[in-house]
Amino acid sequence: MNIPFLHHLQSLTGPPLNKIVGVAPAGPGRANAEGLLRRVLGGLPELVAAAVGEVADGRLLASYTSSKDFDPAKIIGFNAAVLRQQQQALKALGLSEQQEQLTELLITLRRQLHLLRLLPDGKRFLYVAVDCHDTNLAIAREVMRTCDT
Repeated sequence: MNIPFLHHLQSLTGPPLNKIVGVAPAGPGRANAEGLLRRVLGGLPELVAAAVGEVADGRLLASYTSSKDFDPAKIIGFNAAVLRQQQQALKALGLSEQQEQLTELLITLRRQLHLLRLLPDGKRFLYVAVDCHDTNLAIAREVMRTCDT
């Protein structure tokens, strides 16, 4: 049964746990984002969070989290801004897109690794957060690389 009031109450408690949530309007973009997150979960079942967002405006397309304290929707816009700023930095260095192209960024924390990977279209990106005790950088990078095709 679809009761909008109950869905609204659930959204007030934080993001749904251990569930891929499509945020974008139904269509191929949302379906692709949800499929990408399913492939990532297949390779990194212990991940903390994952999301697919748009680089240009930081709009969230789909997300997943395993922690009630971690809401990818709150940080996806900031991650998009980091990617845009890094692209501007490359331009400031005089590196054209034919010479170099940004593929991924790594943010290393004491207990977590946060990875941002541009998808092949260059308009969307994949964000993954993993606990350092559950996986290592090489595994996370390889799963992200193989899932984005």
